[in-house]
Amino acid sequence: MTEVDVDILLTEAPETRDQASLFEEVAAARNLTRLDDDFGKLKGNMDVFFLLVISFNCFFLQAGFAFLEVGAVRSKNATNILIKNMLDVFLGAIAFWLFGYGIAHGEGNGVIGTTHWAIYDLDDIELAKWFFHFVFAATAATIVSGSVAERCAFNAYFIYSMVLTGFVYPVVAHWAWSNDGWLGVTSYHDFAGSGVVHLTGGVSALVGALMLGPRIGRFEDSSQRPCLTLTGHSVPLAGLGGFILLFGFLSFNGGSQGSISHPGDAAAVARAVVNTIIAGSSGGISVLVVYRLSDTHAWSFLMTLNGSLAGMVSICSGCDALQPWGACVTGLIAGQIFLGFHYLMIKIRIDDPLDAVAVHMGGGMWGLIATAFFKDDGIVYGKSEGLDVLLWNFVGLLSIVAWAGGLCFVMFGAMRALNMLRVPEEMEIKGMDILKHGEPAYPADAWIEEQYYSKFYEKGGRPTPRRNSSLPFQMMGPLGITASSPGAPISPPVDVLRCTGTTQSCFYPEKTRQSPAYWSMHDYRWRNSPSNCNVVELQHTEPSHMQRKNGKKSYTNQAFSL
Repeated sequence: MTEVDVDILLTEAPETRDQASLFEEVAAARNLTRLDDDFGKLKGNMDVFFLLVISFNCFFLQAGFAFLEVGAVRSKNATNILIKNMLDVFLGAIAFWLFGYGIAHGEGNGVIGTTHWAIYDLDDIELAKWFFHFVFAATAATIVSGSVAERCAFNAYFIYSMVLTGFVYPVVAHWAWSNDGWLGVTSYHDFAGSGVVHLTGGVSALVGALMLGPRIGRFEDSSQRPCLTLTGHSVPLAGLGGFILLFGFLSFNGGSQGSISHPGDAAAVARAVVNTIIAGSSGGISVLVVYRLSDTHAWSFLMTLNGSLAGMVSICSGCDALQPWGACVTGLIAGQIFLGFHYLMIKIRIDDPLDAVAVHMGGGMWGLIATAFFKDDGIVYGKSEGLDVLLWNFVGLLSIVAWAGGLCFVMFGAMRALNMLRVPEEMEIKGMDILKHGEPAYPADAWIEEQYYSKFYEKGGRPTPRRNSSLPFQMMGPLGITASSPGAPISPPVDVLRCTGTTQSCFYPEKTRQSPAYWSMHDYRWRNSPSNCNVVELQHTEPSHMQRKNGKKSYTNQAFSL
């Protein structure tokens, strides 16, 4: 009951009515009105709190991307990857604040928004929505950083990160998620962004990787020769990032409901979360089994992780409208689509260090199509509504590919023409951590500490303790190679050093001892054909105490491969 109703009650009350009971009724009505107002404010605050907590979890996706990318690249570029992922947040926040949010969610026409510039006219309670949509925009930009890793110039990264976050993604978001977007007023169904976020980021990643070209050493000069795997330096770091992404996806999809206080909100959030984990699980299992049955015969952790991510990407579109069995089927097929894109990228010789295109573009495209088939009133149920969704989702798919691909082609092409897209060859070979940032991710000097003096070798009969003698080769510093029976230092041929691409202080050829009992350096490619040299293996041969005592042959511990 409103204040107006209370006034009417007072004016129209019969004169004979008991005044005491009348005032009691009025007081109760006013209390009820006050409770209604308080309850409405409480519901609004609950929605804001829900959106902020979900946004915090989605923001943590940036940490997941950072760890995943760091583990998937070589150690000489780890710091470079970290600062680029951090700049995705910093640059994206400024761009989305100034014009991105206005383009995406401001009032305008069916193509672009034209209000809320720099959010100066946005109510404070609406700022939670700004933050929520910002983390989505930052996710779309971060997808690209994986496909251009280890060779993209720093200035080019500044440009494309701001353009993607501030213009390319917001236009697509306005099409699908604003009140007057031309896709939003149709049967287009993309609940959490299989198309808006992941397909946009995946297509941009494809164009970026294509315009940049492969990393040095990724493919042989001749198409008849096999491609080379430039493996990342840390599977545990990549795994940590992957688990963070799996956690973040639950909030990413469940939080897309946008509120929690209205009837049906809780059920929609619960269904989205359950469908997300089921699709991710089935996608990972699908890739695990099929990859094991392939020529590799390996139970691959990294491929399984990417398969689960592809499953979660694919379910974003319809996680609110599918039954769990439909989410399972969607994830199973998403895993195989990921594998298809993975091998296709290698076949056409496009270098994507993190399989970002296969995960996000492949999974996003399939997610838009799968929604039309498996949603509650979809094609598999024999409903005509599914055909309408299929039509408009396919139209949206083509529109996103044309928009994001076309703009990124112009942007990356212009930077390539101006020779500002890719780092110089020398810097790419040596790595960007030291040459550009002056901060190696794993400085060898940090391992030169007294606690690593080996007393073990003294007990074994060695006359002089060797500093760092218990450490593997890549963790030794310039004092880590100290001869107990000195030999003449060797200097490998210049061609070998150029092929290693070594820049960090873990490799000191002038201090390497000649004794075969400790160090051996060989490279079958260099020995057989120097022009095809791509990988130099450094091996540390260290006889253990028991092996020396028993006169057995020393073991070989392969420290690392560059």
